Amino acid sequence: MTLQDFQAYPAPAKINLFLHITGRRPDGYHLLQSVFRLLDFGDTVHIRPRADQAIHRTEDTPGVPEASDLCIRAAHLLKQHTGSQLGADIHVTKRTPMGGGLGGGSSDAASVLLALNRLWKLDLSRDEMISLGLKLGADVPFFIFGENAWVEGIGEKLTSIQLPNTYYVVITPRIHISTAEIFASKQLTRDTNPTTIAAFLRDLVHNDLETVVRRQYPEVEKCIDWLSQFSKACMSGSGASVFAAFDNQEAAKAVLARINETRELQQYAECDVSGFHAKGLDKHPLHSFAN
Repeated sequence: MTLQDFQAYPAPAKINLFLHITGRRPDGYHLLQSVFRLLDFGDTVHIRPRADQAIHRTEDTPGVPEASDLCIRAAHLLKQHTGSQLGADIHVTKRTPMGGGLGGGSSDAASVLLALNRLWKLDLSRDEMISLGLKLGADVPFFIFGENAWVEGIGEKLTSIQLPNTYYVVITPRIHISTAEIFASKQLTRDTNPTTIAAFLRDLVHNDLETVVRRQYPEVEKCIDWLSQFSKACMSGSGASVFAAFDNQEAAKAVLARINETRELQQYAECDVSGFHAKGLDKHPLHSFAN
């Protein structure tokens, strides 16, 4: 398949710089505090508008029926909401590790919404699109919000936050972690005292899920320990991805080279590990696609 007739749109990954669980609502949803950071690494969504109202993905994704595909669901949701008479062919080039806690699928869906808002000439407001995104998943609104965010509530309360220029090494052990099981664990702390942006800026924060995951998944613990040789390493969200911050790109590239060339981390963690380095973004590349 050629993508010459398609327009390409970035779908950046994100990391959770910390994650506190501060309570639990009667309906079972956990209350949290976090900072979500956009990265200049991620998937690419390719879209070709259609005049016949049909919405299709151009190739199958193993284990994901088209009707369940988040990008296809996003397009149908937008079409239903606006009554647009147009359609689209959609193709996603994946780079963000699946199941790593980096928001890949949510980011893809958000980029579909943002791109079609422009391609279909809908002119929806950002707030309206955020409300639509929430119907698809808890992380989708963040990518439509389009800025690094202080996050509260169940993930729906977003406040823009300024973050320094930072480079990251992100590594993902090839294991499957059940987010539902981690949140249901009796070992999980659910009463962390609410923190402040000032405390975050002084690094007085942590990831409440990390302790639980490290106990149950030694591969994650080993990745954190190995990466901590070079800079403080933390788990993103519910894992399995782990990241560390660096002041410059050269330092980040050097650490990644050790992973790719010597494979010492793979031997230490006793599992396959993928990795990338990325710079933190200030805004989503498609931020201007919503008003």
